[in-house]
Amino acid sequence: MPEFLRDPVARALASAIAALSVSRGMFFAVSALYFTRGVGLSAATVGIGLTIAGGVGVLASYAGGRLSDRVGADRLQQWALAANGVALLSYAFAGDVVTFVLVAACVSASRGLQSTAQMTLLARWYVGPERVTVRARLRVVMNVGIGIGTLLAGLALLTDTTAAYRLTVVLVGALTILGTVPLVGLRRRVAGLAERMDAAASTEAPRGPSPLRDRTYVTSTVLNALLAMHFGLTSVGLPLWVADHTEAPTVVVSALLLVNTVYVALFQVRASRGTQDLRKAGRSVHQAGLLLLIACLLFPVAGYLGAVAATVVLLLGALASSAAETRGEAGSWGMAFELADPARAGAYQGLSQTGLSLAMMLAPVVVTTTAIDHGTTGWIVLGALFAITGTASAVVANRAAAHRDLATVGATHG
Repeated sequence: MPEFLRDPVARALASAIAALSVSRGMFFAVSALYFTRGVGLSAATVGIGLTIAGGVGVLASYAGGRLSDRVGADRLQQWALAANGVALLSYAFAGDVVTFVLVAACVSASRGLQSTAQMTLLARWYVGPERVTVRARLRVVMNVGIGIGTLLAGLALLTDTTAAYRLTVVLVGALTILGTVPLVGLRRRVAGLAERMDAAASTEAPRGPSPLRDRTYVTSTVLNALLAMHFGLTSVGLPLWVADHTEAPTVVVSALLLVNTVYVALFQVRASRGTQDLRKAGRSVHQAGLLLLIACLLFPVAGYLGAVAATVVLLLGALASSAAETRGEAGSWGMAFELADPARAGAYQGLSQTGLSLAMMLAPVVVTTTAIDHGTTGWIVLGALFAITGTASAVVANRAAAHRDLATVGATHG
C-alpha cells in the first residue's frame, strides 16, 4: 500500500475521489451528445444552461466555506457528494430546457460545495507540507480516474444510441453516490477528526476578519484564478484550434489529452514538493506562467505547418502546458493554504474555490475570444496574460513571506 494511503483520512478521500473521477470521465465523454440527442437540446441551449449552472456553482463554492466552518467539512463533503450523485442521476429524467437547467444548477451547486469542503478538510486535518502533498496525490488519483472513465464511456460512444448515453448517465450518478461510502462514519473511525472539523463551530473559537477583507488573500485568489483559465486550453481551445486551424489530423486532440493526463499523473507530486513555503509556491506559479507563454507561442505556429510538423509542434506545446499545469496547481495550493487564517479555514478555502469556479466558468469564453477568434495575435495576448499573472503571483507570495519573516523577528525580539 502506498505510504500516503496508510493515513485513514487520505485513504477515504482517495477512494471517494477515485469513484467521483471515474464518473466524471464517463460524464465528460458523453454529456454533450446526451444533452443534444437524448434530451433534444440545441448546442447553444446547452451552452447557456451550463453557463447559468456555472454561476450557481460559483456561489455554492463560496457558501461551502461558511458551511464547512459551521457543520464540519467532512460532513459537508459527504452530503454534497451524495447530492451530486442524485443530481447527476436526475439528468436521465430531464426532458425539456427548464428541467435541464434546474438539474444542471443542482449538479454545479453540489460540486461547488463538495470541492470547497474537500479543500477545507485538507486545510484543517493536515499541516505544513502534508497538505500540498496529499492534495497533489489526490489530483493524480483524479486524473487517472477521469482517464479510466473516458475509456469506459467509449463503449457508449461505439454504440452511439440514446439508450446507451442515458444508461451511462445513470451509471455516472450511481458511481458518484457510491463514492460517499468511504466517507461515512469517518469522524467516528479517526480519533481527533471531529474536534478538528468542528473547531470553527465552537462558541469559543476565535473569529477573525472575513477573507474578503484580507487584501493579500483576495489578490492571490484573483491572480491564481486568472492563471487557472489555462484549463480552457485543453478542454476548448486546442480541440477547436487543431480541427479548424491546422493541418494536423483531428485524432491528435486525443493524443494531446493523453499527454496531459500522463504528465500530470507522473509529475504532479514532484512539482508540489516544497510549495508549502510561500516563496517556493510563488516561484512555481511564476514558472507556470512562463511555460504557458511558451505553449501559447507554439500552438499558433502549428497553423503554418504541414500535418506532421504541426503535430510535433502541438505535442511540444502540450508538454509545456502540462508542465505549467502541475507547477501552477502546486503553487496555487500552497498559497491558498499558507496565506489563509487557520481559524477560518472554511471561509478562506471557500473564497479560493470561488475564484477557481469563476475561472472554469469564464475560461471557454476567454480562450475562444482571444486565441480562436484572433489566431496568432490572440494566442500571444493569452500567453502574455498568463506570464504577467504568474509573475504578479510570485510578487504577492514573496511580499507575504517577507512580511511573515519580519513578524517572526519582531515576536522573537519583542
